[in-house]
Formats: sequence, structure tokens, C-alpha cells
Amino acid sequence: MFRKIISILMLLLSITSVGASAGEKKPVFNMISLEGVITSPTAKYIATSIEEANKEGAEGLIILLDTPGGMDTAMRDIAKSILNAPLPVIVFVYPSGARAASAGVIVATAAHIAAMAPGTNIGAAHPVAIGIGGGGMDKTMSKKVENDAAAYVRSIAKSKGRSEEWVEKAVRKSESITAEEALKLNVIDYVVPDVEKLLEAIDQKEIKLSGGKKKISTKNAAINNKKMGTRQGILAAISDPNISYILLLIGLAGLYFELSTPGAILPGVIGGISLLLAFFGLSTLPVNYTGILLIIFGVILFIAEIKVMSHGILSVGGVISLIMGSLLLFDTTDPALRISLQVLIPAVVVASAFFIVVIWLAIKAQLRKHFSGAEAMINVEAEAVTDIANEGEVFLKGEYWKATSEEPIKKGAKVRILKIEGLNLSVEEIKKEQ
Repeated sequence: MFRKIISILMLLLSITSVGASAGEKKPVFNMISLEGVITSPTAKYIATSIEEANKEGAEGLIILLDTPGGMDTAMRDIAKSILNAPLPVIVFVYPSGARAASAGVIVATAAHIAAMAPGTNIGAAHPVAIGIGGGGMDKTMSKKVENDAAAYVRSIAKSKGRSEEWVEKAVRKSESITAEEALKLNVIDYVVPDVEKLLEAIDQKEIKLSGGKKKISTKNAAINNKKMGTRQGILAAISDPNISYILLLIGLAGLYFELSTPGAILPGVIGGISLLLAFFGLSTLPVNYTGILLIIFGVILFIAEIKVMSHGILSVGGVISLIMGSLLLFDTTDPALRISLQVLIPAVVVASAFFIVVIWLAIKAQLRKHFSGAEAMINVEAEAVTDIANEGEVFLKGEYWKATSEEPIKKGAKVRILKIEGLNLSVEEIKKEQ
């Protein structure tokens, strides 16, 4: 009897513990990475991630940030998504060696919680001249853009209770500071070595959302690491200025090869696809139309070299046009939105070498001796099957041809074809050496 009572009590305790554990819901934080240049696909990715986290009932969204900057329009879209997010958005400049430069400053400032890992930096947010086909800004326009950016970042910093003075310096003077300095100046909220320490630090912290205040709970929190989807990853990669530039060159090279050797098909298909992808990437970047026209003009000069024997002058012009077009392709002083020299120099060298090799092969094919058609019969040896006074017949490659000669030729003599006039051959006798 006593044993039965003990068993029943143990069963009740186990049921109670199971029920308690089932009722205790662990908070879940979605986590994504924002690396590289900030472009339009990046802004869409952030907005989509916030929506997904909210639908999944996540406690918050953690953004691991490491960016050299990017486009102003994309940065503002990201800031709007974060400021109007229905759940906490935590921006963590991570890992050590990462940075939140240029547009990254505004993204971090807009976060509900901003944190940095030791060995990271933030700053250098001075606006640059960006815009499709533009040619830079004069002093008046530059000042207007600077004032607009300064007012924008100050308003965000004020709404988040962060240092308005420093963020304005970051915009006007391109000031950059370390993680520890950022914490001391009230630019960020925490300096922590990893995500686990960050979650421990923000437990029970109250933040202000667009819909009201919320207290963050991180006890026994689970991290749901979200990877960028294939489609989003491709769009983000194409929007990188270096990738867009390489795709542009591949596209033009493919079409050039198809035009110079009609019927190859595969180079034309690859070239067309690459060119369309390049146009998408360029549409999201600050492109200078002059640069694109110079690159296309360079390819036209290479094509002309095949048709016109310029002894290399057109090819030299093509190389120069390709180099100048590459340098002018992206109209901005922001290094994050320009082609890296480590990509530009090898790409120009390889592209120029490709065009020159194709030109050389095309010219060599044009100068090569013909092995078919009427031209292939010149200087070929034949046999006279009749006497040839003014007219006669010769046997050539299994066929009988009418032939004429300025000198009489006897039947059976070996003759050489001099020229072809319609279906008549002009020949001369091959005289044996005495």
C-alpha cells in the first residue's frame, strides 16, 4: 500500500514538472548577417527578414553588421524598416575586425539596441555624390546633401536617445571611432564579445517600439540563424559593383565572339545572359553612362579591327577606351561603390587579351590559303586529255574541264592552272627541266 502511494506521488510530480516545462516558452531570436555593400536588394532582404521574424513570433531580430557603406536610398529604406519594426531589431557590429562605416552608421543608430564587438569600428558617414549618370556635385549641392544627411541622422539618434553630436560629426567630418569609444560617447549601448554575451546583457531591457514599449526577455533564448535565400543571395551578389562589372565584360566578350565567328551559339547565349544580369546590377548602382558607352565603344573598335586592317591602331584605341570606361563606370567617390583595382586591372588585361587573340585568329583565318572553291584550284597541276591549241580539255581532280592556253600544248602533258573564268580554265604547260 505504501509503495502504491509513493508511486502515485512520483507520477503526479512528473506530470506537474512536464506541464510546467511545457508551459514555459523559450524566447527565439532570428539572426541574419548583413555583409558587404548596402544596395537595394540588401534593403529588401532586411525588410523581408523583419516581416518573417514578426510572423514567426520571434522575440527579436539580430543583425550581424559588417559593411563599408553603400547607397543612400538603400540605407534610408533599411532605417525606415527598423524604425517601424513591430519587434526589437538588434544591430551587432560583429565579429572583431568588422565595421559599420558610412551607411552602416545610420543602420546601427536606427537599431533599438546597438552593440559592437571589441576590435570593431564605426563612423565615416560623410555623404558622397551618387546618382545614375551624374557627374558629381557642385559645392552648393554638396552642402545641401550634407545638411540633409546630418539632420536625418540627428533625428534618428534623438529618437533612440543616442549622441546627436557625434553622429553629426560622423556625417560632416567623417569621424570614426572604436567600439569602446562609441560606448563611452553613447553612440551604442553595449560592447560584448559574442551573441551569447549580448543576449545576457539585454535581458529585461525595456525598449520603445512603434506600437509601444516592450521588455525584452532573453532567458534560455534560442537563436534561429537565418541564411539569405538563393534568389536574394544572387541579387545581392549581382549588385556588387565588381560582380556587375565582370558580368558586363563577359557579356560583351560573348556577343563579340558570336559576331566575329557566327554560328558558335554558346558564347552568344552566355554573353546575352551575362549582359542582362549586368544591367540589373548596374540599375541598382550609381552608374555613369559615359563609362558604359566607352566600354561599348571599345568593343566596337575591336570588331572594326577585324573588318579594317588598321595595323593595330583600332585595337590600341579599344584598349584605351576599355580602361577609361572602367575607371568612369561608377560615378561616386565612395570606395564601397567603386570597382576595386584588384578586380579592374586583371579584368581589363584579360578582356583586352581575349579581344586581341580573337582578332589575331580572325585575321589569320582570312589570310590562310583556301582549301575549297575556285581559289583552291589556282596553281594546281592537271593533265591535258586533248591537244590544246586555243582550246582543249584537261583532267582535274576526277573531272574534265575546258581549257585554253596561249601556247600549244600536246595531249598528255602536265599543265598548271593559272586562273578560272566561269567554267573555263586558263593553263600553261609544266615544262620538264632539261
